[in-house]
Amino acid sequence: MTGSKKNISIFPILLVNFTGTLGFSIVLPFLVFLVNRFGGNAIVYGLLGASYPFFQLIGAPVLGKWSDIYGRKKILLLSEGGTLLGWIIFLTAFFLPVSVLFSITSKLSGTFLITIPLLALFIARAVDGITGGNVSVANAYIADITDEKDRTKNFGRMSVSANLGFILGPALAGILGSTVYGEMLPVLMTLIISLVSVLIIIFLLSDSRAREFKVDPEKVNIKKVLGFENKECFKMKGEDRLTLKQVLRMQGIPFILLLYFLVFLGFNFFYTAFPVHMIQKLKWTITEMGIFFSVLSVLLVIVEGPVLAFVSKRISSVSLVIAGNLILGTNFLLLMSLNPILIYCAVVLFALGNGLMWPSLLAILSKAAGEKYQGSVQGFASSAGSLASIIGLIAGGILYSSTGTFTFLVSAFVIYSVFLLSFKLLRLNRPQSTGLPV
Repeated sequence: MTGSKKNISIFPILLVNFTGTLGFSIVLPFLVFLVNRFGGNAIVYGLLGASYPFFQLIGAPVLGKWSDIYGRKKILLLSEGGTLLGWIIFLTAFFLPVSVLFSITSKLSGTFLITIPLLALFIARAVDGITGGNVSVANAYIADITDEKDRTKNFGRMSVSANLGFILGPALAGILGSTVYGEMLPVLMTLIISLVSVLIIIFLLSDSRAREFKVDPEKVNIKKVLGFENKECFKMKGEDRLTLKQVLRMQGIPFILLLYFLVFLGFNFFYTAFPVHMIQKLKWTITEMGIFFSVLSVLLVIVEGPVLAFVSKRISSVSLVIAGNLILGTNFLLLMSLNPILIYCAVVLFALGNGLMWPSLLAILSKAAGEKYQGSVQGFASSAGSLASIIGLIAGGILYSSTGTFTFLVSAFVIYSVFLLSFKLLRLNRPQSTGLPV
């Protein structure tokens, strides 16, 4: 290893995670307005939102496998470089003429235009998505440098760093967007933040992967005869080039990836429907929406920080996944109400359920992957999440348009299904290092 688990600091990867979420959360509040200004409508906005996970579905598994072979740091740098390039393209959209390439009119979509700046936004999100291995590689990095007893706690810290970005981002968006430069200044700030992330990776982040050998040491090392070989100290060329078929043959991994997919699916129904619900049914202002998401993010930081650090020492990760999903599903039921008190009770349940469940599920996945295949497994997990996001983002908008708050009942049903399925995790009894079956 280029460094032991004990002497590699977790702070740089937390900082990278924080800056990544901070950058996108600055632009997110303005994205729908930009789409409308450049000729799009609500359907185009949904497609633009789905474009990132669509391309991430393609790129994340490749980046995950590459991180197993070439090291986490190099692939994180490649991924963050793609994000930086994406924001550069995004910024150029402000300087392009709003020339109409073609228009579309139908009963389903209404009338909207595809303009040159709008096309630039799609290209920017596609570039960011195809290189979007930040999360999966960062999760693999955390698994590399974390001892078993601290695994759940450190994944909780990753979630905390992300939520801190989501707390600060919308506030910065409001301040920067109120200037005469409008949405351009927040986008420029996001570009600068992405550049800072690149510099953090270059100068502060230590690599965590074992070095690759092109020759099998066991064939030439006399220690094999004496029984002193350490098989975890080297990597064979091509050893970590796992296909999806090979990953799905690893014990327990297909089931955990199913849970991963379903969690993302349930969440993305909510993420598409609830902002529309806020405006159409609750009649909330932008300020009230900002307060809601700020309260949610603050509570998530508390739960995924000190609360999770305390309970993870006393309760197993599997039990936290089971309990968290039960609490989380109940939150979606409360969101069907128009009563503000019940909605803020739902916020508490959302933070508690998600804050206990998600870092614990990530810890279980990383343990099941074993030390050799973290990048590959995390990459395919990211693809499972991306596929669920594509389905949920598009279907959630259509479902809410036709059924209203029934959409939240669908989210609750999906998460309650994860709750019931999670009991199977109690029987998996995974070993600490997972290899491919013979």
